[in-house]
Amino acid sequence: MSSDEAAHTRRACHPALDNIQLVAFDLDGTLIDSVPDLAAAIDATLEEQGQQPVGAEKVRDWVGNGSYKLVQRALAHACATPEDRLDSQTVETAHACFLECYAEAPCTRTTLYDGTRQCLRALATRNVTCVLITNKPIALVAPILSHFELADFFTLTLGGDSLDEKKPHPAPLLHAAQQTGIAPAKALMVGDSRHDIAAGKAAGFRTLAVTYGYNHGEPIADSRPDHIVATLAELA
Repeated sequence: MSSDEAAHTRRACHPALDNIQLVAFDLDGTLIDSVPDLAAAIDATLEEQGQQPVGAEKVRDWVGNGSYKLVQRALAHACATPEDRLDSQTVETAHACFLECYAEAPCTRTTLYDGTRQCLRALATRNVTCVLITNKPIALVAPILSHFELADFFTLTLGGDSLDEKKPHPAPLLHAAQQTGIAPAKALMVGDSRHDIAAGKAAGFRTLAVTYGYNHGEPIADSRPDHIVATLAELA
């Protein structure tokens, strides 16, 4: 990097990145808008169960705690039954159907949010280590990263079933810090939901939230992240 480029990099650095060596990104609602494809798979699953489809706007409020919880919420809504009263075998069967439907077309309608690629390229230029920590099943992550040519940006990718715990538990973040050899105090968690912010705080990471994405209809400011941005381009 030339001295002019280095000077530009220093000027452009967002305060959230001060002294940061590791950035952990959420996927759904942060880097990609995946709700259209998730909703298509949920609706196909509900129809298989003899229920009416619910559409994208409902699904948007249910995303964030992994695929099993998403299916459970959809079934509870469709059946007008509390989640804890659903038959577990019914949920398991519906979940398996959902995974099959979603795996068939995970990128048909999914799009990158504005600023995603710009941000990742800028962090790579600055030699900041990036990892991906999502609650989506790991088997469903690779096809999406490949489709959007994002895989090479991440040193480590963790899905919701990669470890015994998932966000909002801090374990995936602490695992990423351990694997990269970077202290949590020099790490930043970037996400769109309260689960991302809670995981980051519990792990001792700095936290940054985007104002778009999926947060169960709640203002992300209520989770008190250290920083808030309207687009990831602000980190570029």
